[in-house]
Amino acid sequence: MRRTIFNEDYEAFRETIRAFIEAEVVPVYDEWFAAGQAPRDFYYKLGELGIFGISVPEEFGGAGLDTHKFEAVLYEETARAGVQFGGSGVHVLLALPYIKMLATDEQKKRYLPKFVTGEEMWAIAMTEPGTGSDLAGMKTTAKLSEDGTHYVLNGAKTFITGGVHADKVIVCARTAAPTAEDRRHGISLFAVDTKSEGYSVGRKLDKLGLRTSDTAELAFVDVKVPVEDLLGEENKGFSYLGHNLASERWGIAFGAYAQAKAAVRFAKQYVQERTVFGKPVAHFQNTKFELAACQAEVDAAEAVADRATEALDAGELTPAEAASAKLFCTEVAHRVIDRCLQLHGGYGYMNEYPIARLYADNRVNRIYGGTSEIMKSIIAKDMGL
Repeated sequence: MRRTIFNEDYEAFRETIRAFIEAEVVPVYDEWFAAGQAPRDFYYKLGELGIFGISVPEEFGGAGLDTHKFEAVLYEETARAGVQFGGSGVHVLLALPYIKMLATDEQKKRYLPKFVTGEEMWAIAMTEPGTGSDLAGMKTTAKLSEDGTHYVLNGAKTFITGGVHADKVIVCARTAAPTAEDRRHGISLFAVDTKSEGYSVGRKLDKLGLRTSDTAELAFVDVKVPVEDLLGEENKGFSYLGHNLASERWGIAFGAYAQAKAAVRFAKQYVQERTVFGKPVAHFQNTKFELAACQAEVDAAEAVADRATEALDAGELTPAEAASAKLFCTEVAHRVIDRCLQLHGGYGYMNEYPIARLYADNRVNRIYGGTSEIMKSIIAKDMGL
């Protein structure tokens, strides 16, 4: 089936990324995996390569390209190699849209040049120990000082990807109490400098998968945040968060499809090389049928992922469509990767094989960005149910 979403510019980019991964990531990836994070200087290399500035306006040092297709290529190439780029995905996919959408010209001049180079890595802090998908229940507060020059931030966040290396964090906090009519009222967004007094990084969390991305707990004790670092309008943060959910869920959907495609590649290679009973594992009918079924599912997921990409670039990807793409692609990836691991036998359970790491990395796709159950609720509501 011929794909149509990538032209020669994207394929040239793919060649560059593939060569970069082979030279700069694959040789040291086991070290990153053991350490539980990519080294901080790796992000400078991504900045030099131009990864962080693809969709940043040219006046701030970026390329000014208004498309998600370069990100899509990154998803495919990292999955193909069985690697991750640490916590850098949050920097671009999650944090950047808020800066572009909410930051004033003055803020963009301060934030974006260092964003592009990797001098300042960004993360976003929404989830709290007592709140998961229910963001309206957050307890972290930001109170305006009496002289009106700064907010005083207090609270805690957890599951913050990129939280260890982050230089700036978009923190969601309550600036007003919820109302009886609207629990979502009163949330604001702030660009918080991680060097601020009272800001601290707690545990670097020991995750099942995505081992090379630093995920941490954060704590804020009387952290002073200048009013100049409020993003957007006060008390309107929840609506801002909802605005970017479609692109976040697209990223998870496309990444999951790419993982499923990579799993078939890994399994096909393994069964052609592995011999049992004097024959390659690929010789047996069960192997052929399993991989054929997996390939058919990957083909379907690719079509869904590509369609969602085109809709996102056109500004037409609805919340329900993004939820549908995420639900379908993550469920396909779950099934395909599990079956491909099975074809590896006992070796599939060993972390030295990329299929094992892929199995663990993939599991979170049905949880973060909204669980599969939440996706079903969104789709059902859109159906009028």
